[in-house]
Amino acid sequence: MAQPTTWDTHPEPLPVDSAPVPEYGTGSLADLLPTLAAGLGVPGMTAGITELTPADRNCVFLIDGLGWEQLRAHPEDAPFMASLLGTSRGGTGRPITAGYPATTATSLASVGTGLPPGAHGLPGYTVRDPATGELMNQLRWQPWTAPAVWQPYPTVFQLAHEAGVHSAQVSSPAFANTPLTKVALSGGTFQGRLSGEDRMDLAAEQLAGADRALVYTYYAEVDGAGHRFGVDSDTWRGQLAHVDRLVQRLAEQLPPRSALYVTADHGMIDVPFGEEHRIDFDEDWELRAGVALLGGEGRARHVYALPGAQNDVLTCWREVLGEQFWVASRDEAIEAGWFGPHIDARVYDRIGDVVAAARDDVLLIASEREPKESAMVGNHGSMTPAEQLVPLLEVRS
Repeated sequence: MAQPTTWDTHPEPLPVDSAPVPEYGTGSLADLLPTLAAGLGVPGMTAGITELTPADRNCVFLIDGLGWEQLRAHPEDAPFMASLLGTSRGGTGRPITAGYPATTATSLASVGTGLPPGAHGLPGYTVRDPATGELMNQLRWQPWTAPAVWQPYPTVFQLAHEAGVHSAQVSSPAFANTPLTKVALSGGTFQGRLSGEDRMDLAAEQLAGADRALVYTYYAEVDGAGHRFGVDSDTWRGQLAHVDRLVQRLAEQLPPRSALYVTADHGMIDVPFGEEHRIDFDEDWELRAGVALLGGEGRARHVYALPGAQNDVLTCWREVLGEQFWVASRDEAIEAGWFGPHIDARVYDRIGDVVAAARDDVLLIASEREPKESAMVGNHGSMTPAEQLVPLLEVRS
């Protein structure tokens, strides 16, 4: 039989079940605080990350944007954290996974609630609010909606506080009263400090202030440098070096019987500029056909179709993007476990009729609708190792 010529071949779209689904239940960000809280005796908590050993005082330091692959690639800029790579995930030297999509609002909600995105209900950077039909930016909380309605579950900090565990968040004062903090990280006390050094010192004090403690602290600037300049830029490397010193500063102040865990909300990948790597939705009539709203972000899109156009949009997106993106219908993505093992009813329609997750170094930008996001060098959101894998470094006293 004659072999087909090059112009006769039609590459098949990436199979939905070939996407590397996060390790929900055994090794994702959503499993971290429940594991620590279970070790502290908080009722109802389960130790999903079985490699971790309980401690009386636990501190989680989340570095926004510092993926496992980026840390391993720059040991000279982060010598202290690089020396801890073997401690990751309870001494196995392995990373954990962020969850899908690998983006800040989703990941922080997973950390704080101990639930995967399909349950806590923040399944993307922007998603459709079924009550209004508008896109909801879950990082900036625009347009505003009642936080307790959007995410009704208690945080692990709240449950720990109710169980008599001293719980505290040490972060920028700007985050003290934001809706995202309320739904994801509230419970116990919030301590605002501007400088990273002050946060480290105060986190250590909060740990030492009780026999049982659960403390969270955060640093954002690594992510910002990556978005603006890329994850191999001098600016990004400078931020990595700075946060490495902060981690060491905190580690050296740990009170007795403490465990410090250093993790991140996602990794990052630099996407080259040019039409080959940046497909512009606003200039592509095929991709726009039948689409009512474009949500998510460049590497993790939620696509909301006009009534009756769902199948046509799915077919078109698979034909145009299917070699570079995993393209799934809402039900296919849910069945594959992208958002966790189950989906709450209130969350179902927040997920796109079509969900597209990038495999290659490519973005689906929207130059007119999202000019700032479309101009970013470093990006994240999808299920590739560069975005999905995050460290879980450990220091014990």
